[in-house]
Amino acid sequence: MASNPALKGSDSELSLTNSESTPNAAQSSTVTTLADKQRKSEGEERSVRSPSSLSVSSPPTTAPSLKPPSGSSELGQPTGPTHIPAASYTSLSKILQPNPASSTPPPHHALNKFVLYETKTRFYIIASNQSDTRHRILKIDRTSQDELVLIEDETVYTGRQIRDVLEMVENGNKSSGGLGKVLSFYGIAGFIKFTAGWYMILITKRSVVALLGGHYLYHCEETVHITVNAAGRSEKTAEESRLLHTFQQVDMSKNFYFSYTYDLTSTLQRNLTKPDLDVESGQPPFDDRYAWNYHLLTPALECKHLRWASDWLLPLVHGHVDQAKLQDFSRVIYITLIARRSRHFAGARYLKRGVNEDGDVANEVETEQIVSEALTTPFYAPSYDPETGYHLGPNPRYTSYVQYRGSIPTFWAQDVMGMNPKPPIEITVVDPFYTASAKHFDDLLGRYGPSLMILNLIKCREPQPRESKLGVEYANCVEYLNQFLPDDHKMIYRAWDMSHASKKKQDVIGYLEDLAEESIQMTGFFHSGPEPESHRLRGEYDGSTYRDTILLQNGICRTNCVDCLDRTNAAQFVFGKRALGHQLHALGVVETPNLLFDTDAVNMLTEMYHDHGDTIALQYTGSALVNRVDTYRRKLHWNSHSRNLIENIRRYYANSMLDAEKQTAINLFLGVGPVAPSSLPAPLRDYRAWYDPKHLEALYKRQECLEGLQRYVEHTNEFWVEYYRPLLFTSLGRHFAYSMNSTSKLPGKHGRDMGTSPFQHRLDHSDHPR
Repeated sequence: MASNPALKGSDSELSLTNSESTPNAAQSSTVTTLADKQRKSEGEERSVRSPSSLSVSSPPTTAPSLKPPSGSSELGQPTGPTHIPAASYTSLSKILQPNPASSTPPPHHALNKFVLYETKTRFYIIASNQSDTRHRILKIDRTSQDELVLIEDETVYTGRQIRDVLEMVENGNKSSGGLGKVLSFYGIAGFIKFTAGWYMILITKRSVVALLGGHYLYHCEETVHITVNAAGRSEKTAEESRLLHTFQQVDMSKNFYFSYTYDLTSTLQRNLTKPDLDVESGQPPFDDRYAWNYHLLTPALECKHLRWASDWLLPLVHGHVDQAKLQDFSRVIYITLIARRSRHFAGARYLKRGVNEDGDVANEVETEQIVSEALTTPFYAPSYDPETGYHLGPNPRYTSYVQYRGSIPTFWAQDVMGMNPKPPIEITVVDPFYTASAKHFDDLLGRYGPSLMILNLIKCREPQPRESKLGVEYANCVEYLNQFLPDDHKMIYRAWDMSHASKKKQDVIGYLEDLAEESIQMTGFFHSGPEPESHRLRGEYDGSTYRDTILLQNGICRTNCVDCLDRTNAAQFVFGKRALGHQLHALGVVETPNLLFDTDAVNMLTEMYHDHGDTIALQYTGSALVNRVDTYRRKLHWNSHSRNLIENIRRYYANSMLDAEKQTAINLFLGVGPVAPSSLPAPLRDYRAWYDPKHLEALYKRQECLEGLQRYVEHTNEFWVEYYRPLLFTSLGRHFAYSMNSTSKLPGKHGRDMGTSPFQHRLDHSDHPR
């Protein structure tokens, strides 16, 4: 179930030309059709006023240069002998007479279209919402070599007003070259500085990969690096070129995702139930743990002219996003899989193992499985109250389940200096109080809730102890920390040699399903509303209890093997399969949460988790999964052994030859440098009270979450224009929801199968080779 962003709604079908880009909009403006977009070659270059300021990952599409009609002067400080004084900016605001109540745009008018203009001394970024009714301006000074100067104009302009502003800037700078359009783009990924001068990183191409509650989730397809300082366009030093080349080794056109209107760094439960954010608190309105461009965004905040809640800042999630459609006759179910990779202690396989002093672990990935029924598009739906009548209430057809993977949280490493394909494992630091491990588990309790299951899948029986060393240390760690927890909040530790069980032809999947059921009963999952009415009627006959309110997930299952890849992904698939049954049952789609293997529904989920695991493995090791779900179901295909051998060789080569360069690039991208010596040691944690007592309380409380859901509904969410694109001429076949992967498109499906339930056992569809 490959998530191919290039096939899932590229910019060519999502872009909309500005209907107010010319003085006579009614006569001059045009709406770009799909045919027009498709006729443009991907190899065409944008019209750039100063090409030397651009460092392009891959050639952008054409963007003709625009110069507004003559009119007045530049905003802000004077730039040349012919200019209007700085006070004219105040005069301009009075002349344009913007609506005072609109000085700050509400969140639902997100800025998602940007145009970059330049003069000799400044960049101007004009941002617009989807319907081109609101426009903002961001000014970037180009005269300072060392300091990044950003000035946000908080005025909200109409189309005619923004044209007047551009006319004034054009006329005020005619003597120094005037105003030129550089390019159009879709978001600012951040700013970076190496040895001299700043670079601005812009997203120039995007594609739709998922749709949640009317919010599009995008994949970053292409970026450019623009030199901010005008004097920096001269020949770069060797060190500057080396650092820029190293930075670009982190390919931002692969596995980076964003959304303008949905917080992709947080779970669905968090987004729908979290309390109102204090935008003046100085804290980001997103989870910076999963914002991989956090280091690139912070320079803008240091300018003190932007806030974290600004529409100009676009957090990028590194990981994997996939969405598919489950068609059960007339019912359409969306299954969305989101993997968020942590930016803390991130890096290559053999260079990032275990835990660091802050409690962050290697290969940390949060996986969220969202299942929703597409009866209504947004996160709210019509609701009826006998006293107040019809009103908007939370949409009760959204569910989610969250899992976690991460390296064993002790200090250990592997020496890769030799030619051993399986380097020996060594415990590098012996801490009898497990201080770093305590920080890690306390953080998990605080982020997910007090119910924590630990599933350890490493080998316990080896001729020469290797992984088993970690097993003993991990068990001792959990045993030590558990003795200080209250009896009703102790961490549940399950150690199981999954490889040995598979070799002995034991029922691996069955055992994991039992563990999954235990974990789901302990932590729960999120459901945004009560059970359907059919469950109440069924309860009258079978005595089952009807749930008339929302369901919350308080807790997490933490899964690991030695690499947190092959075995971990297979186990997380089984947990996801079990959760899918409960999610579909909560939505009233199936009568029982027990789903059979070799059905269209489970086959589709299997493919999604294969792609999910392959992506995470490629990011961490440079190769795809070696052992897949079929390995543990004992359903190997004839070519599986040769494929496994190839992946093992590829993984060994990547780890031996490329890891050091890869780690250097990641460190530069994330802003990780040599740790400066601290004048004062960090305060010691209490060895007994290693946890915060508040973390043992339920993180999500039902009444607070009900109120949060209602607040979310009352916050007007104008998704309609972005979702339906009323001014864009397109076709149904190119619409993302129409072309999405679905059970009807599985390999081996025929027209005669369309009347068959996706939950019916279909062995012939499970045997196709990948």
